[in-house]
Amino acid sequence: MSFLRPKYITFDCYGTLTNFQMGTMTRELFADRVDAGQMDQFVKDFSAYRLDQVMGEWRPYDEIIKTSLMRVCKRWGVEYRGEGQLYYDAVPTWGPHADVPAGLSKIADKIPLVIFSNAMDEQIMSNVDKLGAPFHKVFTAQQAQAYKPRLAAFEFMLDNLGCGPEDVLHVSSSFRYDLMSAHDMKIKNKAFVARGHEQPANAVYGYHQIPDIGGLAGLVGL
Repeated sequence: MSFLRPKYITFDCYGTLTNFQMGTMTRELFADRVDAGQMDQFVKDFSAYRLDQVMGEWRPYDEIIKTSLMRVCKRWGVEYRGEGQLYYDAVPTWGPHADVPAGLSKIADKIPLVIFSNAMDEQIMSNVDKLGAPFHKVFTAQQAQAYKPRLAAFEFMLDNLGCGPEDVLHVSSSFRYDLMSAHDMKIKNKAFVARGHEQPANAVYGYHQIPDIGGLAGLVGL
């Protein structure tokens, strides 16, 4: 299966390109308060609260993390010790998944690459610089005043690129944040990167699954 050559390839960053280590940090920081046998569920609940927080009006990302963490701690009856700032400060230090630099190098000089990230402006460029490829545009939730999966985030990206949904191939490792909304936005060309932290929800969303970023070149006929 291959797509027509898009005008742009648009990416989610954290989790798809950057190795997003929220779960790893949570396991380390809360090992003294959450039993090992329950840690997987605690990590999942923290993730669910972060998604819930971004569905409302835009707030700075440090507030998203801190409020989500306080909520999951309250639900579990464990002490919150102000760890939210530690997560926020760590995000810009995280580098790419191992497959990303080589995978992007196959396409970066042929199709403009774009990122829309649920990030603050002060964070994202540190992560982008570690990806090893040039990006035509980097958009953030701060600029859009909306986080994915809200459709306003995708509208902001398309409006600022000056293109329609038919002009992009959107790439993400998340259905909940990206591919369901991309489907609702009538973005026909979608690639799901199977990183293991989410499983495909339903074939109705019309995506092509690839194991890593190295699979993108084949999708666009390169």
